[in-house]
Amino acid sequence: MAKTIQEINEKIKKGKAVVVTAEEIIDLVDKKGLKQSAKEVDVVTTGTFGPMCSSGVYLNVGHTKPKVKLGGGRAYLNDVPLYTGFAAVDAFLGATALPDEDPRNEVYPGSFKYGGGHVIEELVSGKDIKLRARSYGTDCYPRRDLETLINIKDINEAVLFNLRNCYQNYNVAVNLSERIIYTYMGVLKPNLGNANYCSAGQLSPLLNDPYYKTIGIGTKIFLGGGIGFITWHGTQHNPTVKRSDKGIPLNPAGTLAVIGDLKQMKPDWLCGTTMHGYGVSLTVGIGIPIPVLNEEICGYTAVRDEEIYAQVVDYGKAYPQGKAESLAQVNYAQLKSGKIEVENKEVPTGSLSSYAKAREIACQLKGWIEKGDFLLTEPVAGLPGSESGYTFKSLKERPVK
Repeated sequence: MAKTIQEINEKIKKGKAVVVTAEEIIDLVDKKGLKQSAKEVDVVTTGTFGPMCSSGVYLNVGHTKPKVKLGGGRAYLNDVPLYTGFAAVDAFLGATALPDEDPRNEVYPGSFKYGGGHVIEELVSGKDIKLRARSYGTDCYPRRDLETLINIKDINEAVLFNLRNCYQNYNVAVNLSERIIYTYMGVLKPNLGNANYCSAGQLSPLLNDPYYKTIGIGTKIFLGGGIGFITWHGTQHNPTVKRSDKGIPLNPAGTLAVIGDLKQMKPDWLCGTTMHGYGVSLTVGIGIPIPVLNEEICGYTAVRDEEIYAQVVDYGKAYPQGKAESLAQVNYAQLKSGKIEVENKEVPTGSLSSYAKAREIACQLKGWIEKGDFLLTEPVAGLPGSESGYTFKSLKERPVK
């Protein structure tokens, strides 16, 4: 028996919707079977909480007296550079931006103690942020210098706009080289000393809807502790990778571009993050509700960690050279056990994402829906799927004449 999102929303409004998390649906399907579970359950909630580099905020700080034109000039928040090439007082702050004076990796490995992700966390926390700018001056915007404190409560707009979040599966990173290395997948010890991964597995949103049958442009989501929406597929979206018999991608696949009002969000779910020897990032909390429209979708949401496989990739030699061959294929149950086997060696595992926080997101979103505070949205368009032929392309380098 098929349902519609409109029918599910009517049940939510009346307080009669049955909502479970992506963990809870697994036990329910085991106990009652797929057909009965699909009939009883209306929504399955998912969650993920991990570093998501391709994130940022756009701001409108308001006009000064006399007026200043940030566009074309230089501007900084707490000494972290803003991109100002939009208009007079619109600007974008990227999560990985660094202060000009940061030594980066000149003293290797770099500390990267503060950057764009940390500024975003402080903005959300309600702290005063120093805005410093220098412009060239125009007849209509004569002011050349600005130094002031701003607060998220006082500026016109503060919007989280992330170009690539919620990766659908990802590599497991190891290091075959003879030295310790510092990567966006964390610190990797030499000679297969450890293995790092970054996914909530069976709780992760796109692994519970592997073909994007309910998740699309316009889907309402939990974003950073507030409400957000999916605006497009994310950069590097690659839905045509090889999949398991159950449709789960075996390699990095789909991604999401998302947007939401930063003023609604909370620092518990947007955290500035230091990646030692690599840079800075932003750890983001995202939860997506999946309407159980039929048995097929219910079956996807009952996916288990032992059914989700990822590729083990050497970040010491192969990955930096664009040769990311797989050393092994392991499932998330193995990863979460604390050890995997690679090249006949037992390797300890660690996660850059928090499963406990992912569970908390799924539970919080479940509570919002049960209280009637969160209705589902019908996507206005789907995401490019495995049948679309859409793939992520590497840069085709050509000589510059």
